[in-house]
Amino acid sequence: MNKIKFSKMHGLGNDFMVVDATAEAFSLTAQQINYLGNRKTGVGFDQLLVVEPADTAGVDFNYRIFNTDGSEVEHCGNGARCFAKFVKDKGISNKKQLIVKVKKGLISIRYQDDDHIEVDMGQPVLTPSEVPFMYSPDVYQNRYELVLGKDKLPASVLSMGNPHVIFFVSNLWQLSLTELGTIIQQSSYFPQSVNVNFVEIIDKSHIELRTYERGVGETDACGTGACASAFAAAEIGAAKLPISVKMRGGELAIHIDEKQHLFMTGPARWAFDAEITY
Repeated sequence: MNKIKFSKMHGLGNDFMVVDATAEAFSLTAQQINYLGNRKTGVGFDQLLVVEPADTAGVDFNYRIFNTDGSEVEHCGNGARCFAKFVKDKGISNKKQLIVKVKKGLISIRYQDDDHIEVDMGQPVLTPSEVPFMYSPDVYQNRYELVLGKDKLPASVLSMGNPHVIFFVSNLWQLSLTELGTIIQQSSYFPQSVNVNFVEIIDKSHIELRTYERGVGETDACGTGACASAFAAAEIGAAKLPISVKMRGGELAIHIDEKQHLFMTGPARWAFDAEITY
């Protein structure tokens, strides 16, 4: 039998199991993560977050993210805020700003106050092949026409360190995301699957969002999805940054700077600390 200490946290209902691996190496297998992620037989979470010592100069920590299916993914915005609150409240770091390494680069996290943490999510990746998104020509467009079965659907596609497709709709809360999300994720357009976002424009500074995440399903909130959707809404002229993104779990504020970096601001919350034998 094995034991592991962890914290349960959430960002707007997007919930995480957070593990401190700064003193002892992280060794869970994909099968074990899948077991722990099961809400009926394990801990239950959308993602598992791991805090590891930095292996690069100028970086404070390595930040690893695993979906409930055991796959390691590139980024998680809501998780980044919980990661930052975890290392601060646990006394692992007393810095006011962190530089952390994710699977595809570095992100900066800044503490605004006790309730809000700002994450520099970086520049969106727009070239289709770099998302990756299999589309010809391999040139960025603010809307693409996707052929899915008998339907031709306009969509925005970009990466925030992980791939996102965005559909603008007028009936957001009536959609069946499981059916639609599964079809889109299995499409040949997205060789590494994709996070599927459905957005309803409320006005020029407010949008509403539902996201069907890779390896997870629909979540109450998605930080990278909020950034991707806000950027896409601005690109097609339907809204203008800064934008408030409302999801089932709450709201995130998204703004952009002169370097085209997207910034996400929102809360991070504790649920409990525990130890599990598995």
